[in-house]
Amino acid sequence: MNELLELLVVVLMIAGMVALAARQVNRLAWYIENALSLVSASLILFAMLLVSAEVISRKFLNAPIHGQLELGELLMPPIIFLAIAYTQSTGGHVRMTIVIDRLAPTWRHVAEIVVKLLAIAVYAVLCYYSAKFAYRTWLFDDVTMSPPYFVIWPSAIMVPIGLFLVTLRVYLEVLHLLFPKLLPATEPGLASASTAE
Repeated sequence: MNELLELLVVVLMIAGMVALAARQVNRLAWYIENALSLVSASLILFAMLLVSAEVISRKFLNAPIHGQLELGELLMPPIIFLAIAYTQSTGGHVRMTIVIDRLAPTWRHVAEIVVKLLAIAVYAVLCYYSAKFAYRTWLFDDVTMSPPYFVIWPSAIMVPIGLFLVTLRVYLEVLHLLFPKLLPATEPGLASASTAE
């Protein structure tokens, strides 16, 4: 329980610092999200080419690419988590708004803020524990189970990085909903917050 209280204090301190420089943080986050989304898309292309090369090599040369399956598994976390904040900033995540859409505009606004605050809490906890896991894999130099042995930590560290960025993005959306003049809808990366209004 002490761990979660410490995490709450850290989250509140970061939230305070971000609120003081919301516009600058929002622009920086937008550029980072775009760059990481491009990395994620490049990894998707690489994974597709790797699988195609493995299939062709296995079929026509009778020589499978060793480690292709393990490498493909290690590519999944970066592919997903490096693009998660960008997807949030463009409003691309699937939303279920059956209840929220039926509320009056004021209550809808309040509900959006509450839902985003709950999302921040969940993302922050997931970010913390995934960072602990990534640190443990680095500390023990953990590798895949079959040869060729790939180290796991570079893939594992992408999870807390992506979760930190999506937590930051959702918090910026909360700031936009609470203080539209501080962070207007014209700022980049606030598409999902703007559509909620």
